[in-house]
Amino acid sequence: MSSKKNAIAPTRSENFSEWYQAVIKAADLAEHSAVRGCMIIKPWGYAIWELIQKNLDKMIKDTGHDNVYFPMLIPLSYLQKEAAHVDGFAKECAVVTHYRLETNDAGELVPAPDAKLSEPYIIRPTSETVIGTAMASWINSYKDLPVKINQWANVMRWEMRTRLFLRTSEFLWQEGHTAHATEEEAMSETRMMLDVYETLAQDYLAIPVIKGEKTPSERFPGAVNTYCIEAMMQDGKALQAGTSHFLGQNFSSAYSIAFADKNQQRSFAWTTSWGVSTRLIGALILTHSDDDGLVLPPVVAPVQVILIPVAMNADDLSSVMEYCEVLVKDLRAQKYHDDFVRVSIDKTDERAGTKFWNAVKKGIPLRVEIGMREINADLLSISRRDNPAKEKKQMKRADVVSDVAVLLNEIQDALLKRATAFKAQHTFHVNTLDELEKAFGDDEAHCCGFATAYFDFAVENNPATEEKLKKMKLTIRCMPLDRDATTGHCIFSDNVVNTKVIFARAY
Repeated sequence: MSSKKNAIAPTRSENFSEWYQAVIKAADLAEHSAVRGCMIIKPWGYAIWELIQKNLDKMIKDTGHDNVYFPMLIPLSYLQKEAAHVDGFAKECAVVTHYRLETNDAGELVPAPDAKLSEPYIIRPTSETVIGTAMASWINSYKDLPVKINQWANVMRWEMRTRLFLRTSEFLWQEGHTAHATEEEAMSETRMMLDVYETLAQDYLAIPVIKGEKTPSERFPGAVNTYCIEAMMQDGKALQAGTSHFLGQNFSSAYSIAFADKNQQRSFAWTTSWGVSTRLIGALILTHSDDDGLVLPPVVAPVQVILIPVAMNADDLSSVMEYCEVLVKDLRAQKYHDDFVRVSIDKTDERAGTKFWNAVKKGIPLRVEIGMREINADLLSISRRDNPAKEKKQMKRADVVSDVAVLLNEIQDALLKRATAFKAQHTFHVNTLDELEKAFGDDEAHCCGFATAYFDFAVENNPATEEKLKKMKLTIRCMPLDRDATTGHCIFSDNVVNTKVIFARAY
């Protein structure tokens, strides 16, 4: 145990993986369900997701997309039309084979033998196949293009090793799907949505990311190009926080998404798909939280300001609560990030210290302690979640109300600045394989960040390359889009190349 008293045990330095689980439990974000690999997202965790969803949904609609919903059951024959896609997801698919149960002689519920489906259904792992089939019936002419749709849904990908928010068998996400008349238009869409995800991560979640392109072996099954945003967690590991796929004509040819152009020439559409998921909540935890619990950027905090009443007796409590109710109204009238400030009063009958630490562990950005002493002096005790938990400052009531948006914005900026500095400090370049091996070694707990290096794609699927990366538990995360035009020697083949990649351990 740590000699310093923290709200979370173990601390990050003692056991990062267990610390992550402890933060989730302390903030009451989620828990494991009775179904192996699936999770129950509890109110505080789901409220965070709703705010992420709300902000991203606006950006998706502002870029010209409409929301739709498709069934979660997909006929097996739909998947079989696109071979690469099927191969990529086959081991993760959950299959529905019967449509009714019956009681057997032992009194057990079992699938009814006469209720076997004529064709099995796959529980949605992703929707390219079912949406592609629908688009084929929607699109006949160039006048029907572009089609730009998005759905908020759940998906199922059978996972053997799961971790709350980061990797579960069922998770929530949005998936966008578009069809275009030209390759250029589809590629522009792919890159535009990658930019939207970068904005979501950096401006809303305060998570700095690297935009990149996946190498051929890491592409989405069936895609021509896959682009991603990669984030660095506090243990130095990478987390893929969003992807945008240029599907070319692979899916449109497989699903007959074709149109007649202005010259009545028949052509296959150019399609894209893109998505982010509840994994972003895991990214928030791993990027910002500390040894006292969850730390939330104000933009996605369900409660941005918590008022903590402190009273020695019933008469004081009545006066303090009356004061708090008026202050809540004044604070809720203020605006931050195009919305009214979200304020709450802790009305539980817990001791003041317990209320204080509950707010800390839940990551609430601003804590305001109010007792008769503060009321009489007109000086409220303010604590910011981006600062040490016990650090406080005094502010006049009027200043708290007038400056609340400024304070929240300062916290948002401070979290992004801190995470950006951490990423910069743990990103480095290696010139040789020996330097890469020395940087990471064989110990998975020793994870020093992102290593950039020149890389020759000709050796990407070479067994020797794969074995060395597997030994170091490294993956190629992406080719950064902002890479320069210089050349260098591949650390595996020694050939001169102009492609740089990021090596990292990852979630």
